[in-house]
Amino acid sequence: MARPLRIEFANALYHVTSRGNGRQGIFLDDQDNRKFLELLSKTVERYRWICHAFCLMGNHYHLIIETPEANLSQGMHHLNMNYCQAHHKRYNTVGHLFQGRFKAIVVDRESYLLELARYVIFESGTCGTGLSS
Repeated sequence: MARPLRIEFANALYHVTSRGNGRQGIFLDDQDNRKFLELLSKTVERYRWICHAFCLMGNHYHLIIETPEANLSQGMHHLNMNYCQAHHKRYNTVGHLFQGRFKAIVVDRESYLLELARYVIFESGTCGTGLSS
């Protein structure tokens, strides 16, 4: 049975997460962090997203993404695929880097946004704000 399509909205705000397969590390050092942020910046530009905040943990990441166009899945495919390829090339590995599909929750309440921003920005890891196209 095919998995259900994601419903995407123009001008939507999402809390996006993706975890390493089997909870394995996906960011092993600062070079991995920099590569992911470089690819995130290119994805934000290409898909005209607004990245309000991000946090890179050892085995997963969190993003707060606004999509002026309904293109979250396209952009996330681009981001995760390119990071996976770079990771495999650097570490000479193969197979799944990410566990399943990315998770995306529509942020539809201001109170949730405030709590989410506090969580993402202040969670320990490589965190930041303000990537936009």
